[in-house]
Amino acid sequence: HSGRMWARVQRDAFPEIGALPIDKIKPPTLLAMLRKVEDRGAIEVAKRLKQSVSSVFRFAIAEGLVEHNPAAEIGAALKPTPRVRHFATIKPSEAHELVRKVAGYEGEPITRIALLFMLHTFVRTNELRYGLWSEIEGDIWRIPEERMKMRKEHIVPLTPQALALLEEAKQYQCGPYLFAGLRDEAMSENTLIYALYRLGYHSRLTVHGLRRLASTTLNEHGWPSDHIEMQLAHVSKDRIRGIYNSAEWLSGRRQMMNWWSDYLST
Repeated sequence: HSGRMWARVQRDAFPEIGALPIDKIKPPTLLAMLRKVEDRGAIEVAKRLKQSVSSVFRFAIAEGLVEHNPAAEIGAALKPTPRVRHFATIKPSEAHELVRKVAGYEGEPITRIALLFMLHTFVRTNELRYGLWSEIEGDIWRIPEERMKMRKEHIVPLTPQALALLEEAKQYQCGPYLFAGLRDEAMSENTLIYALYRLGYHSRLTVHGLRRLASTTLNEHGWPSDHIEMQLAHVSKDRIRGIYNSAEWLSGRRQMMNWWSDYLST
């Protein structure tokens, strides 16, 4: 925690206010600093940076260095945190029934395989739809940054079950995509959700809800939240670069994903 806070202050606060005497820092100066952070889309980071700076001023007041905390006066001027959209999902106790239903899906075989692969990897829908065979490197799937929401390359550990699904998919694919639709083009964005509808999950479960299902289950079973968030590709590139090296976080996520695939398979 302290490492993340210090890195945040060094990156965003010091270049703007680090050289100023603390009693000369006014609310407009702090607001200009925070808006630069907001302008790059990091709304939550801006709020946390404000909290960090505010704690410095509270300490300075106690030490008699300043009389006021300018950070306390700018909260209303910051952008609100975007409302989180929750996608319909099912309870962890229903996961095994879902796996059985998907395994018995009577539609296109590649749709069944893609849904199962989604369950075992819980990547985003577009990451799966546009996944390429050229991105598979042994037992990892290396998704390039241009296809990631965070614009950071994402490495997905592939469990034995996920690899077996890819081998099965090869029987039905001859183009560049892992799970192609008609004419070897990328699978339609509605293919997977319509399959869930056919399986009886209309209004009960979305494709994105599979990610929530995995996240909830893994959290309930005590897996490290950082590993879960990184597997979901929710962690910013700055945080990954500042805290983890690739061997550490990949090893931990590989163990977690193997457990998850075994859990789904029992």
